[in-house]
Amino acid sequence: MTDGPPISLLIVDDHPVVRDGLRGMFASEPGFTVLGEASDGVAALALAESLDPDVILMDLRMPGGGGVAAIAELTGRGARARVLVLTTYDTDSDTLPAIEAGATGYLLKDAPREELFAAVRAAAAGRTVLSPAVASRLVSAVRSPGNEPLSAREREVLALVAQGTSNREIARELFISEATVKTHLTHLYAKLGVNDRAAAVATAYERGILG
Repeated sequence: MTDGPPISLLIVDDHPVVRDGLRGMFASEPGFTVLGEASDGVAALALAESLDPDVILMDLRMPGGGGVAAIAELTGRGARARVLVLTTYDTDSDTLPAIEAGATGYLLKDAPREELFAAVRAAAAGRTVLSPAVASRLVSAVRSPGNEPLSAREREVLALVAQGTSNREIARELFISEATVKTHLTHLYAKLGVNDRAAAVATAYERGILG
């Protein structure tokens, strides 16, 4: 049992079975309440605004709107909710962008239920929670900066930049805000070691990222 009001949750995953399993798991554990579910990042943004949960359990790869873009948008909006990524993927192209976008924690779906409960409690309290595999990847990335691969979304943004597309047009094309576009640009500039759009495009061609 926990003191105080229960921790409110929003579950975001494109698989109904996963959502049902998580809802049942948290419903059976004192100290939690599930406010709602979403099947993609776009729906998650709308529900996060209307339900104002304490913690959002966020999958990353979802048709109709991925988790990283949703996390970046929530961060840009100054949302109160803490985002705890819960996914099957622990590759650099998934973990690093999610953490950079503003996720409070990152767990894999094979985590034991007690570990998941503890992670949600920690996230609600504002503490960072990382699975051991993800933590080691982040340490490696910090030790060798400049070598992180671009995320799928950053590649999309970069490809549109290479076509001369403006931030506003990119936002419209990818169904994200201009603030999120700027966030992606900032991240890919850092990863490529450049300071502007032209240099980013030139460097991307040199490295074979674009071609």
